[in-house]
Amino acid sequence: MALLAMNFNDMLKKKKKEDTDNPEVLNEVINENGGAVIPEAEEVENTPSTEDLLKAELSLANDKYLRLYAEFDNFRRRTIKEREEARKMEGKDVIVSLLPILDDFERALRSMENATDVTPVKEGVELIQNKLKNTLTQKGLKAMDSIGNPFDPELHEAITNIPAPTEEWKGKVIDEMEKGYFLNDKVVRFAKVIVGS
Repeated sequence: MALLAMNFNDMLKKKKKEDTDNPEVLNEVINENGGAVIPEAEEVENTPSTEDLLKAELSLANDKYLRLYAEFDNFRRRTIKEREEARKMEGKDVIVSLLPILDDFERALRSMENATDVTPVKEGVELIQNKLKNTLTQKGLKAMDSIGNPFDPELHEAITNIPAPTEEWKGKVIDEMEKGYFLNDKVVRFAKVIVGS
């Protein structure tokens, strides 16, 4: 057994001497005997360091951030532009619905130039007024009923106070100088009224 062990050690020494020219074989032999494997110089140069890996990762993250920021900035600009366009066109449907009434007024003015009788002109103007009221009602406009109602500062704007003709008219709207209007149940114009005191 001792002879076998000596032969094995002699073979190893001989192998080491033969393979000193070849470092890969030497590393394998050292590793087989429990020694540490020393990486080759080429492998160390080709392997990126952790610092280089972190720099590359940071560069990728910065690139993603810049792209995301640019995308968001483009989205913001596009949204602002769309809002401005929508604001310019938001009253379009009301304007388009009022155009036939404008045409009616132009026809009425032309017919008034040659009219000798006032009654048909007056009827024509009343028809145009009714058409205008109906169109605005369809768009959500509703006139306030103020006369006879108690004065409400959230709906009315008092121009003046006059002595009430009777006791029951005190604090109520006696007359209306300018009509108030609601648009979809919100006040768009306060009624200018005269209140009894």
